[in-house]
Amino acid sequence: MRYYIIAGEASGDLHGANLIKAIKAKDADATIQCWGGDLMQAAGGNLVKHYRTLAFMGFVEVLLNLHTILSNISFCKKDIEAFKPDVVICIDYPGFNLRIAKWAKQKGLKVIYFIAPQVWAWKENRVPAMRESIDRLLCILPFEKKYFKDRWNWEVDYIGHPLMQVLESQTNLPHPIPSLQGQSLIALLPGSRKQEILKKLPVMLSVVKHFPGYHFAVAQAPGLDDTWFESLIPNGQNIHIVKGNTYALLNHSKAALVTSGTATLETALLNVPEVVCYKGNPITLYLAKRFVKIKFIALVNLIMDREVVKELIQENLNTKNVVLALKQLLEDPAKQAQIQADYAALKTALYTGESATEVAAAIIWEELHK
Repeated sequence: MRYYIIAGEASGDLHGANLIKAIKAKDADATIQCWGGDLMQAAGGNLVKHYRTLAFMGFVEVLLNLHTILSNISFCKKDIEAFKPDVVICIDYPGFNLRIAKWAKQKGLKVIYFIAPQVWAWKENRVPAMRESIDRLLCILPFEKKYFKDRWNWEVDYIGHPLMQVLESQTNLPHPIPSLQGQSLIALLPGSRKQEILKKLPVMLSVVKHFPGYHFAVAQAPGLDDTWFESLIPNGQNIHIVKGNTYALLNHSKAALVTSGTATLETALLNVPEVVCYKGNPITLYLAKRFVKIKFIALVNLIMDREVVKELIQENLNTKNVVLALKQLLEDPAKQAQIQADYAALKTALYTGESATEVAAAIIWEELHK
């Protein structure tokens, strides 16, 4: 069978790579064309475009790069037509993928959506078109199945969260960063996009002097230029940079400052107390407050429907607040015990007993053989 898979971000590349492996385990003759990253390519996908050229975050950023986005959509359609797949598999990345899904369905192609768009947060008006375009919608958050059934009378598939299988092999691994052995470490995860790093990393670094008994290490996402990233670390600060090895860094950390996104969930599933940090374009935030219908920005809090981890957003993301929140995580035994109990409940909510990507591959195989 011929599979065309589209991922537009680092997390999509990770889960897309595991999906490719699961597909190949069921279909030894699978031919896979993909948009994604190094991991999907290493798993056996023929990489068409890298997510580094695709990821634009926020209303303003999307508008500024609209020409590039539209050009990519046009190119993707032509590439799909040339490849002639049996199925188009969309991984999250809704602004792009929902357009492709609609077009692909109109062309008579089968469409599977792996990792449902978060329409429960905003843009619910997308759902009717999604129902017309998507043959199977695969959800990874436990409340999504009920949302689509109750709100839209749409039977979708809850497959569990793919991060569970990714992190299952990480928690018991020996620590692979010798230079950080034996240190009391705090991890800084400023994100993977330059625009978010420039806004959040300076605030994260500003707390270093308040914790003289700890060492700090910054996670550098794959694909970021070394020279550019190193230039963000002030001279004289003994800050370690850990490149492309975030899970190992978290495994060795007492706490973490984490930019909003998938990393907040990864950190929790690795049992690391965290403070969630977000600071974005003011116009983007203004629009988000008007249109986004969620109480929290951290996936941990959204899944648990309460504040499990502290969120510091926009003007609240400042040195004073970060120091206070971080000290509580490091020095308050009651807070530490509560976090670990909440993290255990989170894992229970996300675990279905099966690998999410293997379940996804089985559903895709079933659809292709109807």
